[in-house]
This record gives sequence, structure tokens and C-alpha cells, in this order.
Amino acid sequence: MLGMIERPVTGGESSQWMVNGMCMAQLDGRTAVPTGGVGPAVAVVVAVVGGLLVAVVTASVARTLVIARARPGGLTRLVRRAVDSFFVLLTRSASDYATRDRILAAQPVTFLAAMLATWLAGYFLGYTLLLFPWEPGLTESAREAGSSLFTLGFSTTATAAPSVIDFLAAGTGLLVVALQIAYLPALYSAFNRRETEVTLLGARAGSPPWGPELLARTRYGIQLGEDDLTELYRIWERWAADIGESHSNYPVLVWFRSPQPRHSWLVGLLAVLDSAALLLALCPSRDRIEPRLCLRMGFTALRQIAFAVGIPVDEDPDPDSGIQLSYGEYRAAVDRLTEVGFPVERTPAEAWPHFRGWRVNYEPTAYALAAATDAVPALWSGPRRWPSHPIPPVRPADRRPGPGGENPS
Repeated sequence: MLGMIERPVTGGESSQWMVNGMCMAQLDGRTAVPTGGVGPAVAVVVAVVGGLLVAVVTASVARTLVIARARPGGLTRLVRRAVDSFFVLLTRSASDYATRDRILAAQPVTFLAAMLATWLAGYFLGYTLLLFPWEPGLTESAREAGSSLFTLGFSTTATAAPSVIDFLAAGTGLLVVALQIAYLPALYSAFNRRETEVTLLGARAGSPPWGPELLARTRYGIQLGEDDLTELYRIWERWAADIGESHSNYPVLVWFRSPQPRHSWLVGLLAVLDSAALLLALCPSRDRIEPRLCLRMGFTALRQIAFAVGIPVDEDPDPDSGIQLSYGEYRAAVDRLTEVGFPVERTPAEAWPHFRGWRVNYEPTAYALAAATDAVPALWSGPRRWPSHPIPPVRPADRRPGPGGENPS
């Protein structure tokens, strides 16, 4: 028994009563329903807002987890910026890069957890507002929305419209959690494919990798007539295509860090592109299609990834424009190659315009991604958001036995 009718208000084909302090509405002779203590018009507006919120969250889930090539929406970018700002604060007092890298390793996992929590909170608020016209107040509608969204079933309203909303909320909660769980194997499969070549590159280009170092260590094969650079560039062309596809579809992979602190997918790709550009600039007789295709696929992949994470990209840079890498840094690298016996055919000054013309295609994008992801500060990898000094590649010590070693008896 609801109690005494305190005040009837009529208007056209609808009627409204205050029953025990609770607003009731009746339309076209149908059964009276609560309206959350407010007028029917306000209750309808609240429900519409709730429906729009559910639609916005659903669109965010679909763009992030379901639709391929979809650029993340505003909700995803907002959560990413919040998580990134949180980790910037966490790493502010880090004394060295190893400590910073260890802290940042948790950033992508935190982002995934934050996105799931944001989606569930958005659905909870949206269904709370949708149920509001059929409940005495927000507390009751929130209780029923939570019961349905998390499939607990302890609160429900035995009328048609709220029951439909309850069913939608229950299905939504299960679907979001299931999609997030199914999302993880795709992420880690792409991560494992990526890291295999990054790990192999450490023996060729140092740790952290550096383009001139890759060519310097390859000189032995060139002198012996066993040059395998064309095969390397063929592999990295396909690798770059895979990275461009996976990291633009699943942008959170951009922030997944390598198991080793001085390894990085981005710095590794930059080193391979720099080695190809140096090879084409310094050794015109060794011009092959493989390094050119690797360069093309490399900067195309970087642009795809940058676009996916909201970094502006120049699709057609001027080859005569300047680059951030100085001529002095470039000259020092050429001198290093000359010292180890790499067959250089052009002088550094003659090769510089050719090298600069290649590097202008990928340097701005690579530097922006390196700063955004706090990649290992390798040589020729640009500035970071925190004070840093370039880390040169670690070179293996010379372990050849000397002439004074022990002779077998």
C-alpha cells in the first residue's frame, strides 16, 4: 500500500500525484510509475542523458576493442593522458633510466585496467540514469543498475521497461569483460612477434641499437664477401609492416616496453632505418632495392602509428629541409665507420645531402614517438621529456687469446 494521495495534478491526457512524498505519473490511463521525486519531463530528460552516456561508452568499447583501424575516441585519449600524467609524476624522482624503465613497464597494464574501470563506471552511471524514472530516487536506481550490470540479481523492478534495461545492463557487463579478456591474447601475440627481431638486433647494432654501429659490425661480412644486409633489410621491411598494422590497430602496444631496459622496438627500427640511409648515401655502388623498401615501409609504419596515437605527421616532407641531427654527429659516425674499415665511397660532405634527404622522412615522427613513450635515450634518437644523456651502445670486449697463452703439452 503506497499511502494517501496528497495532491492530484491533471494536464491533458496525463495525471501526476504526490504519494508519500514520491512523484507518480500516469500516461493515457496506464499504470502509474515513480518518477524519482521529480516531474515526468525531468525524469525523461535524465533517462535520455543516461541513454546517450551508454551509447558513448559503447562506441568507445567498439572503437578500442572491435573495429579495426578505428582511431581511438575522446574517452580513450582522455584516459591515456590521465595515466600518462600519473606515470610522469611517478618517474619524476627517478635517478637513472633503469629505474624509470622499471616503473614505466606498468603503464600499459594500468591503462588497460583504467579503461575497463572507466567503461564499467560509464555503463553504471548510464543505466542508473536510464532506470531513474521507474525508481523512487537515484539510490534505488543505482542499486538496481549495479545489480544488473555485475549480474548479481539482488535488485530488480517487475515491470516491462525496467526489466528490459536490466537485461541490457547484464549483457553489457558480461560483454565488456569478455571483450577485454579476448583482447589480451591479441596484444601479447603481437608483442612476442615484435620482440623477437628486437632481441636479435642487439647482436648486430648494440644495446641500445644505433644505425652506424650496425654497419660497423657488418664490415666483417662485407670484407669476407658474405654480406647479408639485403636479407636483414628484407626481414625488417616485413617487420615494419607488421608493426604498422598491429600498433595502429592496438595503440596500447606502443607503450609496451621490451623485457630488457636498453631494448626498444622504436629505437631498433630507427637504427635499421639510419643504417639503410647511411648505406645508400655512403656507398652508391651498393644501392639495392631492399634498403629502399625497408626505408619506405619503416617511415610509413611510423606515420601510421603516430596518427593512431594522435601525433601530427607531415605526409610529404621537403627533402631539402633541415633535420635535428647535426652534421657533427653524422660526421663522427662516418669517421667511426672509416676507422673500422667499412668501405665508404663518398666523402662525408658529399653523402650528407643524400642521408639528410632520407632521414627527413622519419626523424620528426620517430623523435615524437620516442619522447611520448620515454624510449631508451640511444644515440640519434632525439630528446626526451626528462633530462637525459644519450646512451652509447654496449660493445663486446675483445676476447681473442693473446700469443702468450698456455700451450698444450
